[in-house]
Amino acid sequence: MLYVVILFLFAAITLYFLLGGADFGAGIIELFTSNDNKQRTRKTSYQAIGPIWEANHMWLIITVVILFVGFPTIYSEMCVYLHIPLLIMLLGITARGTAFAFRNYDAIKDEKTQGFYNHIFVYSSFVTPMFLGIIAGSALSGQIDPTAKTFAGAYIFSWLNWFSVSVGLFTVALCGFLAAIYLIGECTEVYDIKRFIKKAKAMNIAAVVLGAQVFLASYFEHVHLADWIFGNLLSLAAVIAATLSLVLLWFIISDKKNKQWIRVLAAFQVSMILISVGHTRFPRFVIFKDGSSMSLLTDHATGKSIDDLGVGLLVGSLFILPALGYLYYSFKKKDNGQTAEH
Repeated sequence: MLYVVILFLFAAITLYFLLGGADFGAGIIELFTSNDNKQRTRKTSYQAIGPIWEANHMWLIITVVILFVGFPTIYSEMCVYLHIPLLIMLLGITARGTAFAFRNYDAIKDEKTQGFYNHIFVYSSFVTPMFLGIIAGSALSGQIDPTAKTFAGAYIFSWLNWFSVSVGLFTVALCGFLAAIYLIGECTEVYDIKRFIKKAKAMNIAAVVLGAQVFLASYFEHVHLADWIFGNLLSLAAVIAATLSLVLLWFIISDKKNKQWIRVLAAFQVSMILISVGHTRFPRFVIFKDGSSMSLLTDHATGKSIDDLGVGLLVGSLFILPALGYLYYSFKKKDNGQTAEH
């Protein structure tokens, strides 16, 4: 049952990155859109993320619950050493959700308040995935120093370093890339399709550049990222698969008939990136500067707690997944009906 729980943990993390990441990416795309096109971008983004913008955070909640119940020592260590970036990320999620709700459902929409909500939405959309990446980079790279004697050493420089920040910026670029790809499929006008294709290419180039910066930072921070990825057969295969899918995506991205395929390829590419890093670190979930680590296979709750958690996840998925699928289907059907009427 332990492996069932671990499978749900990684599935929740992956789905949150693919769905929630694209959700955040919509705000990132809007942030880097000219004033002339911002309103068009907002309209398309709302059509895409409106139905499930809040449901996406379900995957984050599941991740937190699994860690809290199934791996309490890992959960507590992360919350202690990374409490500052965690707090900023949670504040970003709250601010973004609030701004999204008010700017779309506010009864009185005046220019001043809408501008305020728009600024909160786009900047929190940038900050939140950035600190999500910082947390992941810090936990997996051995930046946390459990022997630190100062507050800064233990709770600041464990995440405020070149490598972790580079991972955060790389995460932002990936989220923007996913959003642009997903938004292409929501467009009906050629002008908007071309705009989002251009945004997708720009975000993809940014991801490649920032990915190179992650490797450069890992060299100077002695993280040995190259050994993680290129020293493991499965990780290397995942990187090759991600590269090939990227080439294919660029080849078919301008074809209107391949809207669904480019979404699949983008999701596949990002999933391969996650696998390339996650596989070589497994089962370690938190790695410390002194070389010690916390493992999902040893630092878990009692067997009874794991069994109960596993059963709860299996039973819960029978209700949650069909309901989430129907939610998305019903909203898309509604939107298509409205479009047809117009």
